[in-house]
Amino acid sequence: MHEFPWSEGSATGVGSYPGEDPAEALQVVIGELPDLPHLPELPARGPGADMIARTAGLLVDLAVSLQPSGWRFADHPGGDTSRTHGYLAQDLDTLEELGADVEGPVKIQVAGPWTLAASIEMRSGERALADPGAVRDLTASLAEGVAAHVRDVRRRLPRATVLLQLDEPSLPGVLDGSVPTASGFSRIRSVEAPHAEERLRHVIETAGAFPIVHCCARRVPYALLRSAGAKAISADASLIRDEDAIGEAVEAGTGFLMGVVPGRGTRLPAPAKSVAPVRELWHRLGLSPRSLAASVVLTPSCGLSGATPAYARGALRHCREAGRILRDSAED
Repeated sequence: MHEFPWSEGSATGVGSYPGEDPAEALQVVIGELPDLPHLPELPARGPGADMIARTAGLLVDLAVSLQPSGWRFADHPGGDTSRTHGYLAQDLDTLEELGADVEGPVKIQVAGPWTLAASIEMRSGERALADPGAVRDLTASLAEGVAAHVRDVRRRLPRATVLLQLDEPSLPGVLDGSVPTASGFSRIRSVEAPHAEERLRHVIETAGAFPIVHCCARRVPYALLRSAGAKAISADASLIRDEDAIGEAVEAGTGFLMGVVPGRGTRLPAPAKSVAPVRELWHRLGLSPRSLAASVVLTPSCGLSGATPAYARGALRHCREAGRILRDSAED
């Protein structure tokens, strides 16, 4: 049986959460997800709190500014960067205060190098993804900044184990050449898998934390993520098509964060119903219930920023209760 930094039947969140109060959000997260809390992101606070800006604020010796078309590299940091740093500092101070007693795993999230490159514009207005040199510099800067971020979280929570989630929703499009140019009239040339793997591996190895890669697309490149060093993969269970790739990954010791609850809605199903598709998948693959409880963490299918606070809290509680079902079934 492979060992993971979480306990059997754990649950966590993907990242984003509704509202603007970090203390309120983190209290809910720690209360509902005691075995594996995460640092929630609150994009409702406005520009600078979104995933791209939050990660761009970690870059070393690369500045960005907010333009009408989105985030763009700039000559020097400005007010947008100061706002981004302020939001993150507030979140980390809150985490240090409310998470002081946390001794187990804690998850933090940043955008991965390919999603960042597909989102930030160069000074010319084109996406950084279109320029291999820009991608190289961006990756090096990101790796250094994320490593410093991990060290900061460890300093603030010395008894916790830091899990780092790299969000790569754009990676499948990067690989198949479907990311549009800035004009929208063309597509940026596809990136070869070995090159994509190399850049992702650099960030993972430099960061020095337990690495998770989140990709909520239909075509998750499981083999590439594993080769790049991901020890766990976060995916939407309802979008899984390549079941054999899941089986190979589990047998090789890869963990999974399985999204089993919609990111928004009005009503939640019974926890047993949410768990059923994952249990059926394990059965089809011939994997044991014990490996399911040990290797799988249950999550919402995506971030919760678009949900109501009541639904978001209920979704986290739902995932925790569903995780207990997995744990109890493994003990039967």
